[in-house]
Amino acid sequence: MSKRAKKNEEAGDDEDNGTAPAAKKGKKVKEPEAPILYSDPPDKMTSKDGRAANMKITSWNVDGLRAWVKKKGLDWVRDEAPDVLCLQETKCAEKSLPDDITSMPEFPHKYWAGSDEKEGYSGVAMLCKTEPLKVTYGIGKEEHDKEGRVITAEFPTFFLVTAYVPNSGRGLVRLDYRKTWDVDFKAYLSDLDKRKPLVLCGDLNVAHEEIDLKNSKGNKKNAGFTAEEREGFSQLLAAGFTDSFRELYPEQANAYTFWTYMMNSRSKNVGWRLDYFVLSSALLPGLCDSKIRNQAMGSDHCPITLHVVV
Repeated sequence: MSKRAKKNEEAGDDEDNGTAPAAKKGKKVKEPEAPILYSDPPDKMTSKDGRAANMKITSWNVDGLRAWVKKKGLDWVRDEAPDVLCLQETKCAEKSLPDDITSMPEFPHKYWAGSDEKEGYSGVAMLCKTEPLKVTYGIGKEEHDKEGRVITAEFPTFFLVTAYVPNSGRGLVRLDYRKTWDVDFKAYLSDLDKRKPLVLCGDLNVAHEEIDLKNSKGNKKNAGFTAEEREGFSQLLAAGFTDSFRELYPEQANAYTFWTYMMNSRSKNVGWRLDYFVLSSALLPGLCDSKIRNQAMGSDHCPITLHVVV
């Protein structure tokens, strides 16, 4: 989620952040409610039909790659040991990448995309243990591709797409652009899906349903939870794709992947689920688990991990 939107997306926070009127003399002050936390359950390593997972993919919006590396993000990645690591909001030109990540022997095949016009803006990366058959950048439309938001890797049995979806911005100044993006991105994914099933991962900058954020009532006119953005995601799912986390955990509340830095939101678990693994319907039989690693620090987002048979 872009910084210009991060300052207002918790406007609907109904918790006392210091602005509530003082309690009248003699009245009992209501104790703040204890936060409802989410605990990532043990990983399921087999699909419903009994096959063992053979691909592990991790996705993380790092909110600035260089700062994330300094915060020991790579130590966590090494412990997680995914086959593919996808990063969003790298905000780092390829010439400025830290040696700590460019030299990682665990991932001999590394791919980077950044903004053509604004250095330090947007940006995605994909680091792979095995070399893809082919890697492409963008979705074939210059108005979108100049911001460095998509990398697609073709593997023998599937495509992997990592994306940093545009934020509608404070005051929804980019909502019209976002609606155009949603239509064009869905068309791009649908065309890929005709060739091979795909996994889409990344910061999709939308909390799809009310269960996907803490304060749904107060955020309906804020970036990430407008009716238009939610409908755009619904249209993507209707085109033959599935939100893997909701497929496995349809009623799980309080499971978030982003918390603003303000108001101690992370410790109170006042968050949003903005990061997803979305799968083609053909890959659903091989879905083993979709994880939210909310104990991992280093960004205002936490990483997510997919176990799948491909």
